[in-house]
Amino acid sequence: MRATTIHAPFDMRVEDVPDPVVRDAADVVVRVVRACICGSDLWAYRGESARTPGQRIGHEFLGIVEEAGADVRGFRPGDLVVAPFVWSDGSCEYCAEGLQTSCPNGGFWGSVGSDGGQGEAVRVPFADGTLVKLPADAASDDRLLTALLALSDVMGTGHHAALGAGVRAGATVAVVGDGAVGLCGVLAARRLGAERIIALGRHTARTDIARAFGATDVVAERGEAAEAAVRELTGGQGAHAVIEAVGTEQSMRTAVAITRDGGSIGYVGVPHGSGTGLDLSVMFDRNIALRGGVAPVRAYIPELLPDVLDGTIDPSPVFDLTVDLEGVPGGYRAMDERTALKVLVRP
Repeated sequence: MRATTIHAPFDMRVEDVPDPVVRDAADVVVRVVRACICGSDLWAYRGESARTPGQRIGHEFLGIVEEAGADVRGFRPGDLVVAPFVWSDGSCEYCAEGLQTSCPNGGFWGSVGSDGGQGEAVRVPFADGTLVKLPADAASDDRLLTALLALSDVMGTGHHAALGAGVRAGATVAVVGDGAVGLCGVLAARRLGAERIIALGRHTARTDIARAFGATDVVAERGEAAEAAVRELTGGQGAHAVIEAVGTEQSMRTAVAITRDGGSIGYVGVPHGSGTGLDLSVMFDRNIALRGGVAPVRAYIPELLPDVLDGTIDPSPVFDLTVDLEGVPGGYRAMDERTALKVLVRP
C-alpha cells in the first residue's frame, strides 16, 4: 500500500510499504477514509523533533474496519470508526481514569514500528480499547466526516485545554494561538458556556473562523501589546480562563500575563524551544493555576460525538485545504508556509 514517510527535514515521501495485517487477536485493520496533517507534525518536518529516516507519520484518521482479530468484540468489518491519536488497551488503571495517554500498553501512531495515519490503511492494536464506532450513514456525508475527523485530535485537545483552564458558564476566556487547536479551544469554550471569548491571532482567515466559532473579541497584537489589549478588554483584570495552544516561551509568557488573579491556564501547545516562560513566583503571588498536557482524547470522544453528529459543534472549518495521498508532501509545505491552516487528506 501507499503511505507517507519522513526521511529528513523537509523530505516527505509517499512510498510503497507493507500492507498492515492482524498480528494480535485484539487488532483490527482500518482502511483510511480521512486523515490530516497536524501542526505538531511540523516539528518533525522542520527537523525540530527527531525521526528515523523512513519512519511513518500521521496520527489523525478515521476509516472502515477491513479485518478484525479473533478477540475483537466491539467491531466487525464494514464498521466506520474514528481513532484517537494514541492507542490504549482500555483495561488498565489509567484508561479507567480517563487518562489513556498514560496507558502502559499504549502508543502513538507513527512511532517507530507502528503504522501512521497518513496512509491507505492502519493496523490498530487493542481495537476495543482504542476505536470509537461512528454511525454508518456518516460515510456518505462529506462535511460530517470532516467534522468527525477532528475528534481524533484537535477538537478533543481544544476541549482538554478548556477543561484545564476551568472554563465555566459566564467566564471570560482568552485563547493564545490561532491554529486548529486554538480554534477548537474557542469552540470548546463556547460549548462550555463562556460569556466572553478573546481570540489572540494575526491571520484574518483564522480569526474569522474564531469569530464563527464563538469568539467575541480578537486581539491581533503580540507580546506586551497583546497583554495590554487583553487587559483593556477586561477592565485591567485579565481572563478567568486562558487556553495556551502554541507551546513557545513567548506564548506561555503571554498566557500568564493575561490571566486574572485566581484564574487558570489550560496548556496543550506541544512545548518546543529553550524554556517554558514560566515564572513561578508570579503565578504563586497571583494564585494562577496551570493544568494541561497531552490530551486523552479517547476519554472525550463519547462526550463530544453527539454534539458533532447533531451539529451543535462543527469543527470542520479548520480544514482549509484538501489533498490526496500523493499530495501530502505539498500539504506539509502549505502548512509550513502558513498558506494552509490544516490539511485534510483523502487517500
